[in-house]
Amino acid sequence: MQSTSLMWVSALSTVACAAVACDPATLSDPLPSWNDGAAKTNIIDFVEQITDSSRAEFVPANERIAVFDNDGTLWAEQPMYFQLAFAIDRVREMAAERPEWSTQQPFAATVSGDREALSGLTEHDIVEIVTTTHSGMTVAEFQAAVAEWLATARHPRFDLPYTALVYQPMLELLDYLRANQFKTFIVSGGGIDFMRVFVEDVYGIPPEQTIGSMGELAVEMRDGTPLLVKQPGIDFVDDKEGKPVGIARFIGRRPIAAIGNSDGDLAMLQYTASGPGARLMVYIHHDDAEREWAYDRESPIGRLDMGIDEANTRGWTVVSMQRDWNTIFAFDAPQVP
Repeated sequence: MQSTSLMWVSALSTVACAAVACDPATLSDPLPSWNDGAAKTNIIDFVEQITDSSRAEFVPANERIAVFDNDGTLWAEQPMYFQLAFAIDRVREMAAERPEWSTQQPFAATVSGDREALSGLTEHDIVEIVTTTHSGMTVAEFQAAVAEWLATARHPRFDLPYTALVYQPMLELLDYLRANQFKTFIVSGGGIDFMRVFVEDVYGIPPEQTIGSMGELAVEMRDGTPLLVKQPGIDFVDDKEGKPVGIARFIGRRPIAAIGNSDGDLAMLQYTASGPGARLMVYIHHDDAEREWAYDRESPIGRLDMGIDEANTRGWTVVSMQRDWNTIFAFDAPQVP
């Protein structure tokens, strides 16, 4: 039985297909939501090179590893990371049992909904909110809470489920790579227990191929049953230099393709680029304020500054959402360049 998230994404994909008529030419194109141009050409050329056994660039199927960031790469991340939106909603739910939060920051800003105060939350504040709202439950209880939130919460701009804010071109890229015997992984700074609730239904990536930041866990015996209980401490942060560490620790192979959107992904792309043979490094550039958002060097969320400079210097592929994608979300009407 399909989950609600998968049924929603499938339905929207059908609508998008109908919008472009799904003629034979479109169906023969592995990346129909991508406009013709350098980005699309680079991706297809790379895949054709490494899958052609007669070429020097050929890579055996068992070494075809592609890693993807999640926030801002596979789905949207504005006006705040979606996991943070979940944590803020959790604070408001829990506030009735925590009256001290009405005057205690950073929780007071969250309970009151003070936008100015929320915009001033520091990284330390966010960690405190996330660890407080995510700990004390078993992993199963936490993931049930995430599933319920994903089924009911709506994005403030689009008034749609958060899982509808998945990038249609990236779903096509995932399918294209897997059709060419790639193993696709998520390597994200987001929480691993949060992402594992939806990644298989939404992206076709199983939970065991999802690497993320991890809080501390403890095994507790309850009524004779061992249960994993989330603790308030941080065990591993899968961001920036932590991403190559996570790849080495949990995958055990250097990827040959890495796709991200921010400076937080730079170390992952550098690590991928440093291996021998053909490599594909891709940055998704948010430059479409009308259909999504436009942000890069100065953004507190998904900042792309050092990364885009290095991409331009080293000839990595930079995808312009405005120019290279005729569709951003499955509910978009295709945009002809």
